[in-house]
Amino acid sequence: MNSLPITEADLHAYVDGVLPLARQAEIEAWLAARPEEAARIAAYRSQNLALHQLFDPVLDEAVPPAIRLPERRAPWGAAAKRAAASVLIAVLGGVAGWLARGTTIPEGASAPGQALLAKAGPAAGLARRAAVAHVVYSPELRHPVEVGAEQEAHLVAWLSKRLGKPVHPPHLGKLGYDLIGGRLLPGQSGPVAQFMYQDGAGKRLTLYVSTEQGAAADTGFRFAQEGKVGVFYWIDGDFGYALSASAGRGELAAVAMAVHAQLE
Repeated sequence: MNSLPITEADLHAYVDGVLPLARQAEIEAWLAARPEEAARIAAYRSQNLALHQLFDPVLDEAVPPAIRLPERRAPWGAAAKRAAASVLIAVLGGVAGWLARGTTIPEGASAPGQALLAKAGPAAGLARRAAVAHVVYSPELRHPVEVGAEQEAHLVAWLSKRLGKPVHPPHLGKLGYDLIGGRLLPGQSGPVAQFMYQDGAGKRLTLYVSTEQGAAADTGFRFAQEGKVGVFYWIDGDFGYALSASAGRGELAAVAMAVHAQLE
């Protein structure tokens, strides 16, 4: 008897670990013959892990009083909070997977979870998206970037063309960080750029560059802690910048000032 065709829904169910063992074995055999698809599915799994690392700390936070319901009506125990966090991760993971497949969001429509990120305002949303991108790509050993630093001229021309504005990576060698390269990412409503750096100890830092905010006054530097990732972010004219690393606020502030000075 012939097995059923492998669908995109099957692949996502495989990533989420909800398939029966027999169907899981069929998909593993299918992926073994398709290295590109196997690499894509491995990336989805890495993305899910990164999202859990970023949002699981929410499970330890107290429920805000403004949304706490009376105990007799809806007690918020650990199970309820875990379920809520799982829904958030699933929504964000689904959006990222959807965009990674190159699907176009119809004009006037919102992707699932898009409004959730937007509620925090453009600057805060910038920090959150930059942190997610950092935890997804900074652990990569073989493919941390799409274009390496040895092709910096090509990287700059490519990203500038896709963002529709000139962008270039700051040079942070004096601070101990060397450019590895960069990549193009899907943003909230269009393309964004990510530049990645690494120091002598192997610690990585990423600079997320977006033009989705529209022209705005300089917001000044702001700091956000997203799980274990610190983010210094600011909006300057047409650009939004977010510097992310597993580093302290003081260290990130020094790098952010150096980045800002080179981008002026």
